[in-house]
Amino acid sequence: MHKQEYAGFWIRTGAAIIDSILIIIIVAPILTAIYGTDYWFNESMNQGVWDIIFNYVLPAIAVIFFWVYKSATPGKMATRLIIVDAKTGDKPSTGQFIIRYIGYYISMIPLFLGIIWIGFDKRKQGWHDKLAGTLVIKKGL
Repeated sequence: MHKQEYAGFWIRTGAAIIDSILIIIIVAPILTAIYGTDYWFNESMNQGVWDIIFNYVLPAIAVIFFWVYKSATPGKMATRLIIVDAKTGDKPSTGQFIIRYIGYYISMIPLFLGIIWIGFDKRKQGWHDKLAGTLVIKKGL
């Protein structure tokens, strides 16, 4: 296995911000076209089937697609990060990527503690990484 430099909390936060902005740029106009501008001022958690599809289902499919084909989302690619198997340093399996995505919810539910954990872990793993057996490393080392 080649030398790995683990990606820390702040660079991963930057990658997540890039991904979030891209999703907003794509999804916001669609949801506005479907529900109108009142969508943004409604206090309801769920405004219909299209809300669920465009805010949860399609982003999940897109993220897992990028992970499977590029081992990174656009934000991770822009920050030169890649997801690898924690044991081998190779590309994780599709199953690991799906577990990793589900693990995001587990990491976020208790006050984002599983995400914050990245800042304290010796291998910079969040709970979602630990569950899936993955690492995020800086590419090209």
